[in-house]
Amino acid sequence: MTKKWKCIFLVIVWMMSISCSFSHPLQAAIVTATDPLRGKQAYLDRIGIEAAWKAASSSQKPIVIAVVDTGIDLNHPDLKANLVPGTNILNPKLPPQDEFGHGTNVAGVIGAIANNDIGIAGIVRNVKLMPIKALANDGFGDEKKLGEGIKYAVDHGAKIVVLSLGLNKQSSYLENIVKYAEERDVLLVAAAGNDGSAIRYPAAYASVLAVGGVDANNEVEPRSNFGSELDVVAPWNVFTTALDGRYEYNEGTSMAAPQVAGVAALIWNKFPQLKAHQVRSLIEQTAQDVNTPGWDERTGYGLVRADLALTRPYTDDSFEPNDTKELAKTLSVNKLIQASFSSQQDEDWYAVDSPYDGTLTLRADWADNSSVSLLHDAADGSTKSYKLKSKEAVRIGVHRGRNYLMLQLPQMKSNIAIPYSLETSFEIYADPFEDNDQQYKAYVLPARTGSILGTFHQTKDQDWYKLVLSRSGSLRIRVSVDTARMDPVLLVQRKGEKSVVFDKKGDGGTETTEFLPVVPGEYYIRVSNIKDYSMPIIGQYELSVEWNEEPIDPFEPNDKPFQATGVTSGTIYRGVIDHKQDVDWFQFNVSQEGPVQFNIRDIYPTQNLEATLYNGMLMEMESRSQAAGTGQLQILKYLKPGTYFIKLHASKWTEKQTYALNILSAGGSAQDNHSLFSWALHFGPRAVRYERDIAIAKATEQLSGVTHPL
Repeated sequence: MTKKWKCIFLVIVWMMSISCSFSHPLQAAIVTATDPLRGKQAYLDRIGIEAAWKAASSSQKPIVIAVVDTGIDLNHPDLKANLVPGTNILNPKLPPQDEFGHGTNVAGVIGAIANNDIGIAGIVRNVKLMPIKALANDGFGDEKKLGEGIKYAVDHGAKIVVLSLGLNKQSSYLENIVKYAEERDVLLVAAAGNDGSAIRYPAAYASVLAVGGVDANNEVEPRSNFGSELDVVAPWNVFTTALDGRYEYNEGTSMAAPQVAGVAALIWNKFPQLKAHQVRSLIEQTAQDVNTPGWDERTGYGLVRADLALTRPYTDDSFEPNDTKELAKTLSVNKLIQASFSSQQDEDWYAVDSPYDGTLTLRADWADNSSVSLLHDAADGSTKSYKLKSKEAVRIGVHRGRNYLMLQLPQMKSNIAIPYSLETSFEIYADPFEDNDQQYKAYVLPARTGSILGTFHQTKDQDWYKLVLSRSGSLRIRVSVDTARMDPVLLVQRKGEKSVVFDKKGDGGTETTEFLPVVPGEYYIRVSNIKDYSMPIIGQYELSVEWNEEPIDPFEPNDKPFQATGVTSGTIYRGVIDHKQDVDWFQFNVSQEGPVQFNIRDIYPTQNLEATLYNGMLMEMESRSQAAGTGQLQILKYLKPGTYFIKLHASKWTEKQTYALNILSAGGSAQDNHSLFSWALHFGPRAVRYERDIAIAKATEQLSGVTHPL
């Protein structure tokens, strides 16, 4: 080859290398995105994406991320080139085409093609998206299909599975699927949920990276679920790909989770030697505090930061310094963490905030066979020591509140740091009414209005209670819960009769009976979770019983004037209008001329009570009806000495009506009261009964020492 052709050949080789570089752009060479809609992706700037792109790896091997969702729009121009074959779990004969839009939204956040002169830019440049359709066209699905979708992703080469979905139900089936992924070094990233309640599953499992949401000001989004299982948060609002080649805004933890999955892919591209649990830990280590320092149940470890995750080194123990109780780092009651013992003198202190009384289980794993010394400094001030062996569990009784744990490896074979993992799990206390899982073991409640707190502390837990009623009356029962992981079912049954089930509300709802008419006997109450929610629940329910005894009228029979009950001034007489035809008569003797005040109170405001005043000859003197909505009525009258009757009855019957009758008479001299009466009449033609009664009402304030508030 001549020198001339050799030079030309070298130039051609150089140009081909340049051409190859541009046909397969290296992530490290691209530090920005020029896509026309990039300006609408403010969330990317908040997680430091451009600095992350600058620091990203130039590896050409793409990370496969499975999107287990409603599928993906397989023909979207901003996604199509980044798709690999997936599956339709619902109908394997059909492709995983998205007809709902949710999965396409998720996919765009992660892997929309950057710098292609259309649309937006995804977080990861070197990525392949595996569409797995596990949710129906309305966005709903079940745990079985979800589990099948996760397993398919794991078995077909996905390194990351993003799960922008969730359910309140915990199940051993789904837990085993999560462990299957963990054992194969696949990272699961899941949305916490948008109910402002407990973290949904599968995000709530210990090895799953649970993602919540924050608003544009990095404040906690109130609808974002929270709890002991939360790991990090990401922006709540995104602009992303949509069906039919479109783009749209969407929000929720469903949109926050793919941001974290994208950051995980950037990490794995740059640090392929890391394990899944280390990628998860690095995301947590480099998160930006947006609430209190360290971990908290509203924001986890903080806002995910792509730039910091790619520029800060991974550490085996991000909890240091935590060598003293005062430096203890917050540890969730349900999570898997990574730490290390740096020396024989190293003490690792953790602060655990227990949401209830219960049992905390610790399971550690490290290479050394030595036993770890474990000290529990309890919320009540007591301390207790344990020995913790690798891969063995230690169960510790804890009280609600802050507990401290100290771990120390007393013997080390060398000065090399020993990494360890520590998994915590929590079981709520058994309520004080156990063992009451069967009807014949029902706990007897007092026959009065009140409430109790109960728990579902074990698998298939159900709680039976019994009321023994000796009187007729009305009964209303209510059960409410403090977590959406409960969907309570209420059963009520009179002994020997058919039971009635109340189950109208859904997850986290309150079940309430109407006022049930009851007669003397034994009544059973069962509180349970819906059948599918059989696992123990971290949460409490409140059972409330409202018991109203049937009112009894002690003055019956007093339906006729000759049966009238005699009453005295200043005494309260509580009676009942028992039925539509019931009439209650009372007799009152006036010894001194003067004003007399008849008060009838404590009437149900919705009822209709009427009072009629008669003289001793049973001639009607005055009649008054209950003022609308007041629950009381009053008659003021200036009376001469003698016998008088007052009759009470329902002008419009609805149900039994209770009342309280109180009569007040003047204690002053007849001459003084006569003067008052004369004064009230000085109005001449205007001295109508209403004005006279007003004057008399004022006079009653002067009744000697008689004050009887009802």
